Amino acid sequence: MIILGIDPGLAIVGWGVIDYNGSHFKTLGYGSIETPAGMETEQRLSLIFDGITQLINRYHPEHIAVEELFFNTNQTTGIRVAEARGVIIMCAYRMGVKVFEYTPLQVKQAVVGYGRAEKKQVITMVTMFLGLSKPPKPDDTADALAIAVCHAHSGTSKLADYYNKK
Repeated sequence: MIILGIDPGLAIVGWGVIDYNGSHFKTLGYGSIETPAGMETEQRLSLIFDGITQLINRYHPEHIAVEELFFNTNQTTGIRVAEARGVIIMCAYRMGVKVFEYTPLQVKQAVVGYGRAEKKQVITMVTMFLGLSKPPKPDDTADALAIAVCHAHSGTSKLADYYNKK
């Protein structure tokens, strides 16, 4: 199964594509979509939409796993991230790719085995799981790969199929 993991943001959207087959991982690609700070929000969201469209066309994922919004203290930043998430989810919907969402706690639990793990621990485990020669940069990209690994571990099981029926 090809999974596109996405760590949403307005300035940086981390992405990572893995092929998960019988508990084996193969990394197909990873990187980030970056938008300039001085650009209008509408233009930035359009760049994100175009970038996600290109990724879907290139890798043909069966599932997209996106991190759920986590509000910190800055609500303005949270709103901008929510707008980017909305664009990402709409893009996936329009292109016929099913979206799954995971909280940061679920991702850390699936990748490290501890829901309150430090970012460094997540990056170390992602690098190990995927057999990468060095940790992926920027951190948003490592997070996106972690989200894809989380989905591979939890979203592809028969039990998940049962509970995700609508």
